[in-house]
Amino acid sequence: MTTTKLARVLLAGVCAAGLPAAHAFDWTPDGASLQAGAGGKGTSMAGVGIVWDWDFQRMRRKAELTAHTEVMLNHWRYNALGSSHDSLTQIVVLPSLRMRLSRGASPYFIELGIGASWMDQEFETSRKRFGSRWNFYDMLGVGRSFGEEHEHELGLRWVHVSNGGLKRPNPGQDFIQARYVRRF
Repeated sequence: MTTTKLARVLLAGVCAAGLPAAHAFDWTPDGASLQAGAGGKGTSMAGVGIVWDWDFQRMRRKAELTAHTEVMLNHWRYNALGSSHDSLTQIVVLPSLRMRLSRGASPYFIELGIGASWMDQEFETSRKRFGSRWNFYDMLGVGRSFGEEHEHELGLRWVHVSNGGLKRPNPGQDFIQARYVRRF
């Protein structure tokens, strides 16, 4: 295993091991999400999720930093080999950091996360094939909260799914994703 691959595996292990210690976990969800996205070459996805906020908040001079974990169930549809359509189901666990400017008073936010996902079958099209059902789920997004209690969120995300080079082939798949969250 190369040094880069070993570093990625160790980083993923440290993140996964530190997740329970990072906050006192309450199993009561803090929100529910709906998301849909489009990837290249006829690939699309749609899904639902549950959001848990962490007991984590840091104030900086001009921004507030918070964290949450999402568990998502996504359905992919894509052009498979032989010009037919195929689909798969993906389960995602995504810890994320979120930054709001104006010391948290802004309704706008920037977020990023690196998580893990599992697919019920390997993703294979005429142009690409994943080498593993286990993949990283990387996300960078922007959004806006609205409503009297900021109970609604609309967001736009770039999502990249790949195994990080741990197993070949590893072409990865990108999505542009629209997302709605209802906070409880």
